[in-house]
Amino acid sequence: MNINFAMWRKASWQLIKMEDKKEWDSLDVVSKWLIATRSAVTLVTVYSCVIAGLLAWRDGNFSWIPFLILTIGLFIAHGTNNILNDYTDYSRGVDKDNYFRTQYGVHPLVQGFFTKPQQIRWFLISGLLASLAGIYALVATNFHPYVIGLFAFGALVLLAYTYPFKYWGLGEFAIFLIWGPIMIGGVYLVMALIKGGDLSNLWNVVLAGIPYGLGVASINIAKHIDKHDDDKSKGVGTFPVRVGESFARRVDQVAVILIYVIIAYLVFVPRYFTPVMLIVFLAFRHAWNAVKLLNNPRPANPPPGYPAWPTWFSAVTFFHNRQFGGWLILGLIVDTLLHVIPFTAALIARYWPPM
Repeated sequence: MNINFAMWRKASWQLIKMEDKKEWDSLDVVSKWLIATRSAVTLVTVYSCVIAGLLAWRDGNFSWIPFLILTIGLFIAHGTNNILNDYTDYSRGVDKDNYFRTQYGVHPLVQGFFTKPQQIRWFLISGLLASLAGIYALVATNFHPYVIGLFAFGALVLLAYTYPFKYWGLGEFAIFLIWGPIMIGGVYLVMALIKGGDLSNLWNVVLAGIPYGLGVASINIAKHIDKHDDDKSKGVGTFPVRVGESFARRVDQVAVILIYVIIAYLVFVPRYFTPVMLIVFLAFRHAWNAVKLLNNPRPANPPPGYPAWPTWFSAVTFFHNRQFGGWLILGLIVDTLLHVIPFTAALIARYWPPM
């Protein structure tokens, strides 16, 4: 078994479809983990942590070691959740009969790449590694009550997302909270506590986390709309199953539009951001493509030459979030530099002071 760095890059950026067990067995451990946990999707966790890190740097609360430990730990925690998700759905019989999940990526249990005991071992090892990052945060902040609450809430969502939250129609809302205000605000909080910095901007940071959380949730809602019929037939009560496919499409449209409304609010009302953050509107045409596509039900069959079936709404919302996330990070880098460079910080204080 050789280390396959090319597969690491590929699996970190796109979903891998693989049918041959011999090919799977020849992969190194990291490649298997990245593919099995769908790391092209779990990359959203890294984006959330980078957003938190930039906001912490802007406020003088950034340190590299806490940032790297928290980012790696949360990335592994997201992958751990996906391993458990596959195990739970497989055990409940949801992922059988060419179910949606098995059509766009590797499902190690369904395809016989892993046995159930092997999947549990991968879950336990990943969970242990993720927990070490959480323990570091607890110790480094002297077991601050907020950090204890964040650790407990994260563990609860990791264990309960697939069942029962997703079956109760709460999974999508949990995803919005976790990858938006809670993760971005939480990583910022931990770094600020470790640094002994000022927490006066914490609630602005939490609000600034909402747009990215909405972007991640929009993908999840769209995915569950895509597999609405399969989920309903198998008794999986996702949000679209609970409220209906049509209403779920309208909610997803609102989520995508609100991303840009909140960014504009943060620029013009509290002036937490400078106008440079309006650069995110360069992704708005992709948002509008998603909104337009969500106007109509998913077709029964893919159009000729369509490459991403069975994903439909989830494909366009995923692409939008990638574009929006990229512009958001770039905007935050520039906005942060403007706040930390003394000359430009003085100009901001004079011409664009916080309200």
